[in-house]
Amino acid sequence: MTAAKTNATIRYSVMRLGIFVGSFVVVAALVQFGIVPKGLGASNFVWVLLLSLVVSAPLSFVLLRKQRDEMSAQLAPKVDQAKAKLDARLESNRTQEDGAVQ
Repeated sequence: MTAAKTNATIRYSVMRLGIFVGSFVVVAALVQFGIVPKGLGASNFVWVLLLSLVVSAPLSFVLLRKQRDEMSAQLAPKVDQAKAKLDARLESNRTQEDGAVQ
């Protein structure tokens, strides 16, 4: 494995956070200039935060497809290995129970 692939999860998370922060800045600017309506009363920050989440989610889905695939390829063997260990342990327990019944 190359060094770039060993930290695919960290890279994806940082890029996702960057898209959220960028969305937050843009939405906050749009609210400040009156292009997007402000929230009610003191809820302006919560409004900007929620709107930023709604905007950044589809952007992340589209823009980070390659990074998400790399992360999935990195994590899939580890998940398969953990499942295999669990299956072996369950089978071992099952055979012990069968031996105790006979």
